Amino acid sequence: MGWVVLVIGVGLWWAAHLFKRMAPERRAALGDRGRGHVAIALGLAVVLMIFGFRATPFVNIWYPPTFLVHLNNLIVLVAIFMMSPAPKKGRLLNGMRHPMLTGFALWALAHLLVNGDLAAIVLFGGLLAWALVEMRVLTAADPDWTPPAPGTYGKDAMFFAASIVLMAVIGFIHGLVGPSPFGS
Repeated sequence: MGWVVLVIGVGLWWAAHLFKRMAPERRAALGDRGRGHVAIALGLAVVLMIFGFRATPFVNIWYPPTFLVHLNNLIVLVAIFMMSPAPKKGRLLNGMRHPMLTGFALWALAHLLVNGDLAAIVLFGGLLAWALVEMRVLTAADPDWTPPAPGTYGKDAMFFAASIVLMAVIGFIHGLVGPSPFGS
């Protein structure tokens, strides 16, 4: 049953995000209510992914080496920075087309590096694939994108410092509900 719930959760995540691009007339017909529907679908998708992931039996595919924990943490820190306001307000990531989705893809990839079980591959592989597809869909929908005006390195430094603090908070909470991402 856990597998079904996990796959439905990942599928609902995909469907909710791609709904606007795949069925623009239906999405437009919903008007402002559509935002609420999408938000509810995404919340439900997250709940299904969490419960599905926790309910699946452990099926080992490979044993990740322990040093990958450190690489995972570095990649997740970069991903958090990319998902911050830094790409719009800073200078380092200013010309990047999809920094938030790229950060999300890096987050998923980092989790694939340290989890060798089948449920993790389904969950994080499915989310990684979604982020890559979403970038292609968004680029195709708006091929004439113009980057925002560049910000400052000071803003980059501020958002990087905030990313370190946020990673510590996320890591602490992660350790409360699952394995500690900082190792033992």
